[in-house]
Amino acid sequence: MTSQRSETRESALAPGGSAQLGGRVVARIGFGVMQLESRPVERDDALGLLRNAISQGINHIDTAQFYGDCNELIRAALAPYPRSLVLVTKVGADRDPDGKLVPAQRPAELRAQVEANLASLGTEQVGVVNLRRLDAPPGLIAEGEQKVDLDSQLAELIALRAAGKIGAIGLSNVSAGQIAQAQAAGIACVQNSFSLLDRRAEPALDACRERGIAWVPYFPLGSAFPSRPKVTDNPVVTAIAADLAVTPAQVGLAWLLAHYGKTLLIPGTTSPAHLDENIASGGVRLTAQQLSALDQLA
Repeated sequence: MTSQRSETRESALAPGGSAQLGGRVVARIGFGVMQLESRPVERDDALGLLRNAISQGINHIDTAQFYGDCNELIRAALAPYPRSLVLVTKVGADRDPDGKLVPAQRPAELRAQVEANLASLGTEQVGVVNLRRLDAPPGLIAEGEQKVDLDSQLAELIALRAAGKIGAIGLSNVSAGQIAQAQAAGIACVQNSFSLLDRRAEPALDACRERGIAWVPYFPLGSAFPSRPKVTDNPVVTAIAADLAVTPAQVGLAWLLAHYGKTLLIPGTTSPAHLDENIASGGVRLTAQQLSALDQLA
C-alpha cells in the first residue's frame, strides 16, 4: 500500500503527468539536451540546468553521443544517477575525424555507438536506445553501404538488449510500415518530427496508438526548416495563448499532450526560465472549443 501511495504521489508531481517508457514510469515532459551543444552555454550553467530539471520532477533525459559533449555534461551533473531517471540515447549517425555528422547505420556501427554512449554516460545500461533511420528527411540520408535493412539493425539491438546494455529499443524517423515491421522486436517509443502544424507523421502516430507505443515528437514547435512552420507564429495559437494567459509555445506543447495520452515531450532549452515555461505547459488545459480550433489548423 505504501508503494502504491508513493507511485500515485510521484505521478501527481510529474510534469505533464506520467506515462510508460520502456517499462518505466516517466514524466510526460522530459528534457532534450541537444541545445546544450548546438547553443553552447557556460559549463556551470549547463550543469545547473540539468540539476534543475531533475529537481522539478523530470526523469526522462534525451541525448546522443554524436551530439557532442552532452553525455559528459549529463554525467557530471547527475551521476550517480537517480533510480527513477531514464536515460534515452540515439544511434545511427556518428562524427568523422573532422567532426562532420555522417551516417552510421551498419550493425557493427550501432554496437560501437551504444558502447560509446555507455562509456561517456558512465553507466552499464542505457534505458532506451533509439535507432535513427536515415531513409527520409530531415537531416542525413543513407546511401551506398549505409543503406541497411531494418531487420539487421533490430537484430543487433535485440542482442544488445539481451546482453543488458540497453533496457529497451526505440525507433526514430520511421514510417507506419516500419513500425509494424519492428513490432516483434518490442518497440518502446517512436521519435518522429511532429507538431500542431506539421502532421505528416500522423500515420506513424496512428500505428503507435494501435500498439500502445509511446510517441516522442521532435521539432514539437516547428523549426527553421521551411517545411516545418513555427507553431508560435500561428495567429490561432497566439490568440488562444492570450485567452489563457500563457505563451504560444505552451499552447503548442499542451496540444501535443492532449492529442495522444502516451505522448512524451522532450523540449530543450539553455534557459532556466524557458525550462520553467516548458514544465508549466503540463498544467495548461485547453477547452474542447480550443482543441477543435487547433485540430483544424493542419
